[in-house]
Amino acid sequence: MDAPFDVVLMDIQMPRMNGMDASRRIREFVGHPTRPWIIALSAGVMKEEQIEALAAGMNEFVAKPLVVAQLEKTLDKILIS
Repeated sequence: MDAPFDVVLMDIQMPRMNGMDASRRIREFVGHPTRPWIIALSAGVMKEEQIEALAAGMNEFVAKPLVVAQLEKTLDKILIS
């Protein structure tokens, strides 16, 4: 199944389901290990959180507060891949 979206900006901390669980569910539903591209957004910048996000199926990690130049750089990676 093709992913209905090219990119998902996923907050790590959400009220009902955290971003890690949501990413795992997207990967299960779509059935593709890297598409759609999931970019983690989090105020937590601990290396462990970044590792956990990638292990949950996210492709990239961008720290908050969001810097537009950093998001643009991350989105450029998608165009290359």
